[in-house]
Order: sequence, then structure tokens, then C-alpha cells
Amino acid sequence: MADTADQKKKSTHRRRVRLLPPPAWWPLPAAAVLGLAAGGAYGVLKAPEYAATSYVVAVPDDTTEPATALGFAQAYARIATSSSTLAYAQPRAGIAVAQLRTQVRAETSPESPMIAITGTAKSAGEAADIANAVADALSLSSNQAAKNTGVQLLLFNQAVAPTAPASASAPLSGAVGLCAGGLLGGLWMLARPAARRRGEPDGQTVDSGAVAAPEFASLPAQGDHSETKEKESVR
Repeated sequence: MADTADQKKKSTHRRRVRLLPPPAWWPLPAAAVLGLAAGGAYGVLKAPEYAATSYVVAVPDDTTEPATALGFAQAYARIATSSSTLAYAQPRAGIAVAQLRTQVRAETSPESPMIAITGTAKSAGEAADIANAVADALSLSSNQAAKNTGVQLLLFNQAVAPTAPASASAPLSGAVGLCAGGLLGGLWMLARPAARRRGEPDGQTVDSGAVAAPEFASLPAQGDHSETKEKESVR
């Protein structure tokens, strides 16, 4: 009999342990670990990308105001990736115009007549060749109209092959994934249903016998009730 009672207690304890829900903060470390794994895998599997930049400057002639050169620099930066400019650059770059358009960008400052032309590729030498090809093509095409505009584009600095890739490394990608995963896990915890937040604490079990016992304990026993009635009748 004692063995049977012990077995029943053990089975009841096992059922209670199995019903315990996970802690409320479990999404935070789980999402952080998943983000770390995803970011690290992306950094390892993605091919490195190199970037090289060449600079051209808009120079006014003797009859042109410097502010005019600044305005033309803004205009030439917009046409640096146009089809006509890329058609000039395509033979030297060695890739198709459609692909060349996706691997080059031009940037300028509103305070300086300088245009930065950046080429990107999977190899350092190809990135430098793309930047220099587009810079030369832009200078040649714009200088054909220099007599009418009063502004000439000159090559200020040629692009050189970079020594390190511009894309993020595997540790950096993993760190970014870790932060992003932790942020998503925290947002999920904040956005979970309010009913769950107002519920019982995780891991708390309720025994129906323990709840019912205080209610019946407050009631008088049957014998006490009859004795109370006899005393009242004697009085």
C-alpha cells in the first residue's frame, strides 16, 4: 500500500512538472541566438564586396562664376549613371551597361564642386576599373560642351584597388544579427497579449484541494452546530 501511495505521489508530481509553462522571458534569448546564427551565416556565405572611389572636380573658366561650377557639378553627378555615360565607360569597364549601372554610384556635396564616383565589385581591381572608367567617360562627355557651359570636369584623383572589402565581416554580421534578434524578442514580449501578462506567474501550480480546504475549514463542524442548538434550547 505504501508503494502504491508513493507511486501516485510521483505520478502527480510528474504531471505537475510537465504542465509547467516556459519562463516568460524565453523569446528574448531564443530570438537573440537565432539572430546571431543568421547574421554569422550571412557573413560567411556572402561573397565579399569591394568599393573604390575616383573624384572629378568641376572647374570654371575665367568668365564663369564659381557658383555656376557648383551647380554644374550637381547636374553632372545626376548624369554620371545615365545610359550615355555608361556607354562610354563600358569598353574600359569590360561589363555590360545594365550590370555596370548596378555597380556604380555618384555622389556630390552641395558645398563643393567635387563628384565622387564609386565602383563596387567582387574583386578589388574590378571595382577600381569601374570607378575610373565612369569618371573618364563623364569627363570626356561633359568637356565636349565646356565652351558653351564655361565649366570643365577634371580628374582630381583616380581610384585605386582597395586592400579590404567594404562589406561587413562575419563577426560584424553576427553582432548585428544578435542585436536585431534581441530587439525582436523584446518587442514580442512587449506586444504579447495582455491577458497573459495579467495571468498567474510562470511556474505557479494551483492545487484544488489546497484552495478548497480553507473554504471548508471556516465552516463549523456538524457536531459543533448541534451542540450550539442544544445550548440555545436550554437557555
